[in-house]
Amino acid sequence: MEILKLINLSKTYEGKVSYKVLKNINLTIREGEFVAIMGPSGSGKSTLLNVISTIDKPTSGQVILNDKQPHNLKGDHLSSFRRKELGFVFQNFNLLDTLTIGENIVLPLTLEGLPVNDMDEKLNILSKKLGIENIINKRTFEISGGQAQRAAIARGIINSPSILLADEPTGNLDSKSTDDVMNLFTKINNENKVTTLMVTHEPYTASFCNRIIFIKDGEIFREIYKNKSREEFYEEILLVLSQIGGAR
Repeated sequence: MEILKLINLSKTYEGKVSYKVLKNINLTIREGEFVAIMGPSGSGKSTLLNVISTIDKPTSGQVILNDKQPHNLKGDHLSSFRRKELGFVFQNFNLLDTLTIGENIVLPLTLEGLPVNDMDEKLNILSKKLGIENIINKRTFEISGGQAQRAAIARGIINSPSILLADEPTGNLDSKSTDDVMNLFTKINNENKVTTLMVTHEPYTASFCNRIIFIKDGEIFREIYKNKSREEFYEEILLVLSQIGGAR
């Protein structure tokens, strides 16, 4: 089943000199896929994620997510679409200091007006599944960066979104926390079939995905699939990045 379809998607920023960031992107992501978007700085990968997440509007073309066109929605309808269809994970975690970790995780359900008992039940099940049940009563300053990102992932999937969008989710993590977080992404993708689209510039992080789309100068340059070991896939990622100037 197709979860996300982009048709001739373009984005131009107007100014004294107009700048075309995305050029006729055509892309389909199916249910249960774990996909990374990679490319050099300025290639358009973050803009692409912003357009998919409805933060930014395309100049032309279509975004179809779960058979809906979110850019045709306005006001409350768009807000409801975001809450129900999209999950978000950010580089800086975006957890609220004034709330406990548990309260942060159930925030999407709070906004939906779910009964407290239902929220507590979902939180208990998910926190145990993700191995963070021991931190749900703590505050953000009492936990590590890796724990914060695990909590952010829990918040991103607690409302069972159609797609989880992650923007550089390991950008602020050390190598051990990166392993923990990426193993968690893999776990929820395998066990919960959470369709995940992630922007990253880290080849190691991308090697956990099943498919990688490389963008250069606003266009899809190439895509590769993992049908080999992760080590071999990592080497293939490095090879493509060296061709487009995105290896570190």
